[in-house]
Amino acid sequence: MEAEMYENLRLQYKIWFTDEAGDGLLGDGKWKILKAIDQEGSLTAACEKLGITYRRTWNDLKSIEKRLGFALLEKNRGGIDGGSTSLTVEGLRLIKAFDNFHERMDTIMHEQFKLLIKDLTSHGKS
Repeated sequence: MEAEMYENLRLQYKIWFTDEAGDGLLGDGKWKILKAIDQEGSLTAACEKLGITYRRTWNDLKSIEKRLGFALLEKNRGGIDGGSTSLTVEGLRLIKAFDNFHERMDTIMHEQFKLLIKDLTSHGKS
């Protein structure tokens, strides 16, 4: 019976990094935006794909760049086919590192979640 009480539990978590003052700097949301820009080749298309506003996203990314001290985006204006946005070498390095970090943390979190469920359903046995 007790195991059934916990069968509906699902693990959800977010990762984010702050600056020394504790202000959010980069997390899952901005990571997804940067990945979408890389995939779509455009900030506009990335915002449409994720259902977020362009202006706020642009301002947030510019703020992150300023606080990190390096550019994440390269914006190419207009032309016949319109403009494009791509990630800088540093931006690509950042999302790749975040991908790797997330993959390692996902493994740890899922292993620990299984142990949590085991602890909850073991009736105090170790």
